[in-house]
Amino acid sequence: MATEASFLTPIDKPDGVVLRIMYWYSRRQWGKVPRPFSVFVARMPIAFGSFFGKVSKLDKKLALPDETATLIRARVAGLNMCTWCVDGQRWFVTNKTPEHLPKLDALDEYDTNPLFDAKQRAALDFATELTERKRVSPDTFDALSRHYSEREICEIVWLVSSEQPRPEHRLGRALPDQRAAAGDCRAGALASLVCSSAANCAATCSPGRSRSRSGCGSG
Repeated sequence: MATEASFLTPIDKPDGVVLRIMYWYSRRQWGKVPRPFSVFVARMPIAFGSFFGKVSKLDKKLALPDETATLIRARVAGLNMCTWCVDGQRWFVTNKTPEHLPKLDALDEYDTNPLFDAKQRAALDFATELTERKRVSPDTFDALSRHYSEREICEIVWLVSSEQPRPEHRLGRALPDQRAAAGDCRAGALASLVCSSAANCAATCSPGRSRSRSGCGSG
């Protein structure tokens, strides 16, 4: 499929050492620089691009099980029709937690599929209603409260709300759907994970540096 143009022209050669490291890391890991980088991050102060990396770091502090957090983010991304977000979730699960793939594949039928228990269904019902209606009914909240603590409920709200800016960023800049337009990008890694991983790498690595605890370097 032909590449759809964005309103703003992608920047192939960014200014600044940190951005050049991010571009290098993205090309090394995924084969090309995704449009969120070349259109948005390249034009903004670096702190705006590192927002996605900060979201990823905050997710590590959640008390919720990793699988539940992954399913909630994937559900919100799917409802928002952010296919590059969905692809990023799939890339991460495939490479990091492949045991979660069966539920990810069955997410559209979570309310009837036996892979999901009542607790996960309550969380996904809440996330679905909050995403679609921007509010939740008392019954949906009561069902959630039977399975989750007050902190965990706040964490679910965080997962839903922090996933929302990604599709708006893409649509506001008229970015193409990278699932279709970037077929040459290795392993389908086309989503928010790019900003997170590359921002983390840029903070600790430079081209040619050996692998460190941060996961950067050759690999």
